[in-house]
Amino acid sequence: MIDRDKRKAIWSLHEQGMSLREISRRLGVCRNTVIAIIVDKGDMPDVQRKDRIQLDEQLLRRLYGECEGRAQRIYEKLLEEESISIGYSTLTRLLRELDLSRSHGSRCDRVPDEPGAEMQHDTSPFTVKIGGCLVRVVASLLYLRFSKMRYLRFYRTFNRFRMKCFFHEALTFLGYLAVICIIDNTSLARLRGSGKNAVIVAEMERFAAEYGFVFVCHERGHANRKAGEERGFYTVETNFFPGRSFETLEDLNRQAFQWATVRMAHRPVGKARVIPVKAFEYEQPYLIEIPPYVPPPYEVHSRSTDQYGYAAVNGNYYWVPGTSRTDVRVLEYSDCLKIFHKRELLIEYPLPPEGMRNQIISPAGQPQPRYRPTHREKPTDGSRQSSAPSPGMWPRT
Repeated sequence: MIDRDKRKAIWSLHEQGMSLREISRRLGVCRNTVIAIIVDKGDMPDVQRKDRIQLDEQLLRRLYGECEGRAQRIYEKLLEEESISIGYSTLTRLLRELDLSRSHGSRCDRVPDEPGAEMQHDTSPFTVKIGGCLVRVVASLLYLRFSKMRYLRFYRTFNRFRMKCFFHEALTFLGYLAVICIIDNTSLARLRGSGKNAVIVAEMERFAAEYGFVFVCHERGHANRKAGEERGFYTVETNFFPGRSFETLEDLNRQAFQWATVRMAHRPVGKARVIPVKAFEYEQPYLIEIPPYVPPPYEVHSRSTDQYGYAAVNGNYYWVPGTSRTDVRVLEYSDCLKIFHKRELLIEYPLPPEGMRNQIISPAGQPQPRYRPTHREKPTDGSRQSSAPSPGMWPRT
């Protein structure tokens, strides 16, 4: 829109006899615009639409009550019963101006997109074909809001221990973190309350403090507070899964790692065409660098050794060195399992593929133990193999 002063100047130069081309060159306005301004004699044009529809406020309020606030139904009744053709976006704008917009709560806070300000985490369930079978998995995604860097991993089940393992793996890979991690009101990290009144579980609060960040819950119903995270799951569903096949859960995670940290990290994102790896380089001075060493999270299991030298953990049977039936402490990490007796490390095993059950596991490169564990399930043909007995079912002498 040409302002009033420039319009007056164009009209004045025209009255002085200056040519249209010269006026256009001097004032930097195209000739067609100069002609239109001269036709209006330098006055501001009337921008009021001649076909603008004036809707009666009482009519809108009446229809709003009849349609229970449903804008789509109001739009239909205006067209069918009142013979009023109006754009849907115009109708919703008028409803907002009359404070009739259907809303169940206040809008989530707008937070400036500043480097190093925050990261976001959430989980989402998916049904994926793995090895020819449909399997229910849980996707865990960490997202740096400013640089758009992502870290993605899938689990068969997701609990507090796996949440800590995921954060350790993701933050160790990135090397940097934001001081705030926005999460929803999940019970894995939240003890009670919601939003700004949420109280974080002491265990998770101590875990976050080791790395230098804090968990912050967004307000209930304000999932858009972490819209980048929600969009990330949509991209997983529409860009990662289509056209890919997965043989095992480990294969799924290998492809997810390459997709999130390589392909998507070098792909322009959003209207600004931000390339995450380049934005991450710029953001690093504003982030917190991971401490030189943070101990990986682990879970402790107290187990008894059966008469044949096995300890049961997560449905599998691990051979324990020695000949006595001792009580042992099993430390389960994200990728391995360590068996201790009186603070002495007896043996370490890599974890079997997730979902494997009722397997006998012994040290690699050594002869198989002579005996099998007691109470081991022995399924027959046609019967369904169930999980292993709980530790409390092991006999003691």
